[in-house]
Amino acid sequence: MARPTPQQPRPGQESVWDYPRPPRVEADGRRVEVVCDGVTVIDTTDTVRVLETSHPPTWYLPVGALRGAHLRPTGRTTACEYKGRARYFDIVADDDRVLAAGAAWSYPHPPPGYEVLADRFTVYPDRVHQCRVDGQPVQGQAGGFYGGWITDDIVGPFKGEPGTLGW
Repeated sequence: MARPTPQQPRPGQESVWDYPRPPRVEADGRRVEVVCDGVTVIDTTDTVRVLETSHPPTWYLPVGALRGAHLRPTGRTTACEYKGRARYFDIVADDDRVLAAGAAWSYPHPPPGYEVLADRFTVYPDRVHQCRVDGQPVQGQAGGFYGGWITDDIVGPFKGEPGTLGW
């Protein structure tokens, strides 16, 4: 399948087609909030983005910044050729209520170049009540497998949408 035609970014926007492969990890100090079942479980500026060609950024957050919640392993794992083996989690309130089933994942033992991800996790924006970056609501990446975070400052087209399997 041929490479799609990238949308032209406006000033202040990024094109996912300018992101590298293999993915790049970069620190980003914007405020990220994650709300599950009405509970803000993350509100932090200690954020890291993973940027990969054709994918919206995935935001990784420190596990230690969870408030009123914790991660419970689901038993599901997958593998990424770059970041290693991922483990998946439910986000669970401290009173043991499941706030968001299967919504989070992490790379507990990432290979060289991705070590900063070891004590961090990310979420599928569509599996929690809401994610916000600097107050802006996030739209989840289509397709259900990838967990990119789409905001107004990112343009595609994005992998995961119908017809993108061969990208």
